[in-house]
Amino acid sequence: MSVAVQIVPTPEDLASTAANIFASQIQEYPDSVLGLATGSTPVDTYARLADLYENGLSFEDVTTFNLDEYVGLRQGDPQSYHSFMTTHLFDQVDLDPSRTHMPDGDSEDLDEACEEYERLLQDAGGIDLQLLGIGSNGHIAFNEPGCAEDSLTRVVDLAPETVAANSRFFDSEDDVPGQAITAGIATILSADKILLLAYGENKAEAVCQALAGEITSDCPASFLQKHPDCTFLLDAKAAELLTEQ
Repeated sequence: MSVAVQIVPTPEDLASTAANIFASQIQEYPDSVLGLATGSTPVDTYARLADLYENGLSFEDVTTFNLDEYVGLRQGDPQSYHSFMTTHLFDQVDLDPSRTHMPDGDSEDLDEACEEYERLLQDAGGIDLQLLGIGSNGHIAFNEPGCAEDSLTRVVDLAPETVAANSRFFDSEDDVPGQAITAGIATILSADKILLLAYGENKAEAVCQALAGEITSDCPASFLQKHPDCTFLLDAKAAELLTEQ
């Protein structure tokens, strides 16, 4: 297993450890380019980073790129990932708004928006440290099972299980957009360093497949085995199948 694995007892420990890893990156390289994720997994990590900001950690020279955005939601929509990031991190620290980047899921030309996002990322010099979560079906960002290893930022259809999992953030499952713009597998793997967070027993099978299974598009997270500097940061429940082997 080429990926580094760090196991901590609880989700609270996971959030603190992840925040400290990002804080160390920023302290050593204040102009870091950070790749950020959404969903419930990183919320507590962002809260810890906000606490660290209150205690002197500055984000003013940091540049950020988010992994994904729903198609069809305008930037100010409360269910958009832009609103999520604004609430949980951007408004909590001293990030320069001009240095924060999100895919434009409301663009009239989605293909051009995807190409432009890749250009912006490359112009910034690429991601120094990428934060990831993992779906119960092994997806990373919105790269669902069956995705190509050489995929770049693009529009994708969301798997039914992903729509169902994300429906908790909407009034009903019918309100969840069926498509999103997502950074591709190749886009993610181009980051210098990757930190994947997972907690809870519902992520244990996906984590085990990603780390101990074969590298296959059936489990997109398994492609991370090919990355030279990737760490899975897990709580005890997410790691339970690994520790049984």
